[in-house]
Amino acid sequence: APPGFEVYTTAQGGRIATSEGRSVYARIEDAGAFRCDGACLDVWEPLYAPALAVDSGHWSLVDRGAGLRQWAYRGAPLYTYALDRGADGQAGSDVPGWGNVYTYETPAPPASFTVEDTIAGSVLADPDGKTIYLYNCGDDSIDQLSCEHPSDTQVYRLAVCGAGDPAVCQRNWRYVPAAENATSESRAWRPVFIDPMTGRFASEDAPGAMRVWAFRDRPVYTYFLDERPGDVHGSGTGEWRGGRNGLTAFWLRNVFLGG
Repeated sequence: APPGFEVYTTAQGGRIATSEGRSVYARIEDAGAFRCDGACLDVWEPLYAPALAVDSGHWSLVDRGAGLRQWAYRGAPLYTYALDRGADGQAGSDVPGWGNVYTYETPAPPASFTVEDTIAGSVLADPDGKTIYLYNCGDDSIDQLSCEHPSDTQVYRLAVCGAGDPAVCQRNWRYVPAAENATSESRAWRPVFIDPMTGRFASEDAPGAMRVWAFRDRPVYTYFLDERPGDVHGSGTGEWRGGRNGLTAFWLRNVFLGG
């Protein structure tokens, strides 16, 4: 990205923002033909380019007259939204015809999954509308290695989800089952076989093996205290609100974090 821009990894993909963290927007349908003028400029602020800026790859420049040039990405002129609250706000994406700008989009989840609204934003959910959770783990060793993959030790996960008891973990945090014929169009999502007593990968014919959905080879879960679509009672379980060693909802947009 040119100076003045950053690309943030999000659940939807690489979202472009300014170096101050403000979300960047473009018109979704008529981006190349649209020009914001007059009253439109009261809320949509063009992202002007410096005098020495040049076209580069997907980034180009749009002449706005009076010696001003505006950045565009893949032909769409770029703006910020005046009514965004603080850095990382995404209120502009709620305006019809406008959307955030991504350098790439995350592969779609399984077709049977749903998106549910919560008190804090939007989450990915299973076919019944129950919020989906991911386990996050970073070892407290000097090299800070990840410990969230099924091939890693399961001691930390079992401690968080069931005080070390695999049966309690299965009751509290339920694997999201993948039907026998379930497939995914994305390499990010795929069914895997898991031994629920160890949390490790298992062969298809292993006793007790479960076929479950995994995101980047990490199984996903639902929480037993979530009763209705949009419940997120399990999010933030563990250390550092689930970010260090624990479980967090699969947020697509979290307004508490500015999204």
